[in-house]
Amino acid sequence: MQAKLLSVISALAIGSLLAGPAAADKVKIDFWYGNSGDISKRVQEVCQHFNDSQKDFEVACTSQGTYYAAVQNTIAAFRGGKPPTIVQVFDVGTLDLMLSDAYYPAYKLMADYGYTIDWGNYLPGIATYYASSKGQMFSFPFNSSTALLYWNKDAFAKIGKTEAPKTWEDVGADLKALKDAGYDCPMAINISGNESWQLMEQFSAIHNQPIATKNNGYDGLDARLEMNKTRFVQYVTDLKKWYDEGLIKIKSKDLGQDMVQAFATGTCQVIMTSVGDHGTVGKTQKEGMNWDVAELPVYAGTERKNSLVGGASLWVLSGKSDAEYKGAAAFLNFIHDPKTALFWSTNTGYIPVTKSGFEYMKSTGFYDKAPYKGREVAIASLTASEPTDITRGIRLGNFTQIRAEFGTQMQAIFANKESVQDGIDALVKNGNAILERFQQTYPNKTLP
Repeated sequence: MQAKLLSVISALAIGSLLAGPAAADKVKIDFWYGNSGDISKRVQEVCQHFNDSQKDFEVACTSQGTYYAAVQNTIAAFRGGKPPTIVQVFDVGTLDLMLSDAYYPAYKLMADYGYTIDWGNYLPGIATYYASSKGQMFSFPFNSSTALLYWNKDAFAKIGKTEAPKTWEDVGADLKALKDAGYDCPMAINISGNESWQLMEQFSAIHNQPIATKNNGYDGLDARLEMNKTRFVQYVTDLKKWYDEGLIKIKSKDLGQDMVQAFATGTCQVIMTSVGDHGTVGKTQKEGMNWDVAELPVYAGTERKNSLVGGASLWVLSGKSDAEYKGAAAFLNFIHDPKTALFWSTNTGYIPVTKSGFEYMKSTGFYDKAPYKGREVAIASLTASEPTDITRGIRLGNFTQIRAEFGTQMQAIFANKESVQDGIDALVKNGNAILERFQQTYPNKTLP
């Protein structure tokens, strides 16, 4: 069995991690994740740091290319009887994993293997997304982010502004002033399916507006979409109006330049994107450009609520040996350490997921210096309020398909093929069909 395991590991091209006679005695555990590019390199560094920190376990960390591929490949591996011990699952895949019964709950794993974790130490806006209805954490938050407003301070100075707009009413006035000042692209947005996260989900959360009934799905699988009845309609109406007036441009990789590049090069003066892009902007920005980040705007008179966490968490899967679970618990405890949080946030732009991690980073002066200054705004956004029944997260099945439908309808709206209301009504209708099919997959199933 050991020889067979070594053969599989070799096939995954990580044999180099097993060099040396001492390595042969280590318990091997597989960790599959969905990040690629520079973030994948940082994940590999975290894994190597863990391997170097102790002599009992060797975690083999393998990128699957995308979040979606990580989940699909894990499902296939489960059917083949060879799943990884740990898998990274993106935020909207949480419900699918919870209903699978194919995992070892994080809170139970850590207690069973002698680790005391203060689960209340996790930032509330993060904890509630990955916890059961009883507050039990089923997975470990890992790479976490939220959406922010990025604004070009030099451009705003030319219109007499020294602060980012706090309301959408201010945004409209500022975009017009930027246009009048000669800026061809005052603001850029992306209306693809994945941008549902910041255009629809984050907007709805900070305004305490539901995406779906049943408290965004937390109270049952019979939840149905209802954003066609909320302030989201007004928001899309305003975005479309500003687009028609030339105040907003649509930017995406498919169109030759994504909005992060457009902002970093000074082409567009305002974008909304993840705090995870903070490092990218800093590394690629136009020389001498002054920029900053702020919390997403709200409509005037709104009592701002906490924004939603994005990213992914780590799930431990069922069917493994006691030794592998012991190794998984040791690795997750290492991930939980504030020093790991400092390394992770320094090198990626993702935020610390625990209060102690955030305080540790503040104590080192992390947020006082460039290029990291500003990232603390993400923590302020996530902790703007205690999570409400609406802002604790979204627990809807097959939500990636709903996001794709969002992209389809947004493109129809901006191409004048649908009115705003008709397009959002179609999103709700088609999205509810997706939810109905998901509910039928789990008859008589109750949420944990």
